[in-house]
Amino acid sequence: MHIMEGYLPAFWCVVWYLASLPFVAYGAWQVSKIFREHPEQKIIMAVSGAFIFVLSSLKLPSVFGSSSHPTGTGLSAMLFGFSVTSVLATIVLVFQALLLVHGGITTLGADVFSMGIVGPFVGYYIFKLLRKFGIALPLTAFVAAVLADWATYLTTSLQLALAVPGGNVETLFIYFGGIFALTQIPIAIGEGILIWMFFDFLLKSRPKLLKQLLGEKQNSTEASA
Repeated sequence: MHIMEGYLPAFWCVVWYLASLPFVAYGAWQVSKIFREHPEQKIIMAVSGAFIFVLSSLKLPSVFGSSSHPTGTGLSAMLFGFSVTSVLATIVLVFQALLLVHGGITTLGADVFSMGIVGPFVGYYIFKLLRKFGIALPLTAFVAAVLADWATYLTTSLQLALAVPGGNVETLFIYFGGIFALTQIPIAIGEGILIWMFFDFLLKSRPKLLKQLLGEKQNSTEASA
């Protein structure tokens, strides 16, 4: 969910920039480390970034000052972690703001925080948790992608609620979240199905590559999940 240019008060623009900066800086260090130690993963990371760009560009009008769309960040979060995803999302959001008039530079910090940090953070740790319980990989990927998307829109709802001068934050949060839910629930499920199909394909066709990316032993029975 992109908050559009000019919607946020200057105070909140600064707050979200400052909140996002440490994560993006650490993510940039992580990206350079991966490039240095695992150069063969550059292509997969580039594909993950392109996936974020394509899906998040498919926007639908939503509440005033924002839009609804798939985020695409769940894939990168599961493969590379949420810090790397924050960098990929930042690159995507800058290009969208400059070339597609989607989001904005003043709201970039807020959009990065919701779509590039909170969503991937939730998706990454849900993915890790479900894997510990031995849940089949495609199903795990589906759940993680859906929850990453929903976490993003809940964060955006909070950001919008905080931006309304003199408003009741709790009431506004419920209001914005309820309106987002009309479009974001089915969008997130659709995104989760796409991620399910992607992981199922890799599991069946490139199990060794997937094992390397995830850094875990693959269960041979998962290919049939």
